[in-house]
Amino acid sequence: MTSPHRAGLSLSQWPWLMLSGAVLLFLHLPLLVIILYAFTPDEATLRFPLPGLTWHWFAVAWGRADIWRALFLSVRVALVATGVAVVLGSLAAAAVYRSQFFGRETISFLVLLPIALPGIVSGIALRSAINLLHIPFSFWTIVIGHATFCLVVVYNNVLARFRRMGRSQLEASADLGANPLQTFRYILLPELATALLAGSLLAFALSFDEIIVTTFTAGQQQTLPIWVFSQLTKPRQRPVINVVALGVISLTVLPIWLTHRFTQEKTTPR
Repeated sequence: MTSPHRAGLSLSQWPWLMLSGAVLLFLHLPLLVIILYAFTPDEATLRFPLPGLTWHWFAVAWGRADIWRALFLSVRVALVATGVAVVLGSLAAAAVYRSQFFGRETISFLVLLPIALPGIVSGIALRSAINLLHIPFSFWTIVIGHATFCLVVVYNNVLARFRRMGRSQLEASADLGANPLQTFRYILLPELATALLAGSLLAFALSFDEIIVTTFTAGQQQTLPIWVFSQLTKPRQRPVINVVALGVISLTVLPIWLTHRFTQEKTTPR
C-alpha cells in the first residue's frame, strides 16, 4: 500500500508550502517585472497589460557604445578583483587554519569585517584612504575596492574546506615522503578545487553588480551598475535599462547557480 505521506502533502504542510511560495514571489516578482517590460513597445510609460511585444529595445541596447564600454569595464574589474581575491583569500585561509599564533581570531575577524560593514561605510573609508595616499582614481582603485569584499567570499569557502578535510591527508603525504609542492599538487589542490571555483564564481558575481563601493572608488569611470543608476532619471531610457538589467541578471545567475552546485555536500561515500 502507498504510504499517506507519499501520496501527497498533509494538511500541516500546506501552510508552509504557501508561505514558501509567497516568499519566492516577493523575492522574484521584481525580476519578472524587469523581464516583462524589456519587451514593451511603449517608450516612456510602464502600463499593464502591455500594448504589445517587441525586440526593438534589444537592438537599441546592442548598438549603444556607452553600454558596451560600461560592460567591458565591469567584466575586467570583476575578473581582476576575483583573481586578487582568490590568491589573497586562499593564503589567508591557509595561514589561519594551519598556524597557531597570537591574534589569529582577531585577524580572522578583520578579514571578514569588510563584507559585514555597510557598503557606504566601506566606500567612504576606501575613498578617504585613496585621497590620503594621493592615488588617482582609476581602474585599479575600483579593483582594490572590490577585492576587499570578494576576498571574504573566497576566504570563507577555502577555510570551510580546510576544516572539512582535516590534517590527516597532509600528514600522510608528508610521511610518505612527498615534498610540499607534491602535496599541494596531488592532495591540497584537488581538495580545494571546488571551493576555489565556487568562491571565485560568487566573487565575480558580487563584483560585477557592485555599485555602492564602486561609486566611491571609480572617479569618472562608469561600470555597468553605475551606468544603469545614471539612466534612471531619464524616463525614455527605461526600456533600454530593462534590457541591460535582463542581461545583468543572465550574467549573474549563472555563477550563483554554479556556486550552489559546487558547494553541495556529496552524499556518495568516499
